[in-house]
Amino acid sequence: MTLADTSTVIPFSRLIRERSSASHGTSEGTSFMTDLLSGAGSRDDYIALVRQHHAIYTALEAGAEALSGNDTVAPFLSPALTRLPALTADLTFLVGDDWAERVPLLPVTERYADRIREVAATWPAGYVAHHYTRYLGDLSGGLHIGRVLARRFGFETNGIGFYLFDQIADPAAFKDTYRAQLDAVPWDAEERERVVDEVLAAYRFNTELFVALDDARRTHAA
Repeated sequence: MTLADTSTVIPFSRLIRERSSASHGTSEGTSFMTDLLSGAGSRDDYIALVRQHHAIYTALEAGAEALSGNDTVAPFLSPALTRLPALTADLTFLVGDDWAERVPLLPVTERYADRIREVAATWPAGYVAHHYTRYLGDLSGGLHIGRVLARRFGFETNGIGFYLFDQIADPAAFKDTYRAQLDAVPWDAEERERVVDEVLAAYRFNTELFVALDDARRTHAA
């Protein structure tokens, strides 16, 4: 059944979840994240991940600023979601003020950030696809990841600020509101299909990032 056949009866947010569920599982199931959360990954592995996140959210939050006046994008934007200051503070705590010079960006991260910048500049609905994929993931599995990493590395707040949404008292209610806003956007079936495809592309970037991080740590270990 195509999206055009179901868009009138299935809420768009539900359709995105259903269409992306397999990709979500693939991303979470990569060996890099499995090792990081189980204890096999190191503090340096975590630092490498934080560095990649910083570049991704630099692009994402620059796009939010540029599109704050766009009628389609504006309802999804909230200062409570902003992650970049926390990522900068995490890296400074973990590495020092020279973290940008000491921790490299991976090519896939640069491609991922470039894609976010591209859609932010040319296709607001595509930007929403990336915004949805990142931030609702952060408010779902990301909260669990933060708690696990805190236990693993002995962090309280320093080092895991990225995972702490202290301005969002009820993440579940926040996500419900966000999904309702997705359902309300007046995209036609063709545009919704394109947005779903972009969500899937965002998941692919994320999976490729974890694979690249795993390759990099194995190369370093060798």
